[in-house]
Amino acid sequence: MKAKLQNQRCWTCLATGLMLLAGIASTGCQVELGGQTLPSPYYLTDDIQYYAPGPEFVLAREAAAMKEQADADESLSEF
Repeated sequence: MKAKLQNQRCWTCLATGLMLLAGIASTGCQVELGGQTLPSPYYLTDDIQYYAPGPEFVLAREAAAMKEQADADESLSEF
């Protein structure tokens, strides 16, 4: 009876390990191997995320407002 229970436990552990390994292998996540970052196996079919390029200087309006204020202050100090 004890051998049968131990045998059943062995098969259960083996089946669980194989299912866990199959689950990890089928997820397709990015992996690092030997210092290389390798893409997922599905990188050719993934959606491409594109972000349109924005202005290089993000604070363009703020800089223009500050320049306008400085010019206004300078023109007032001339009188």
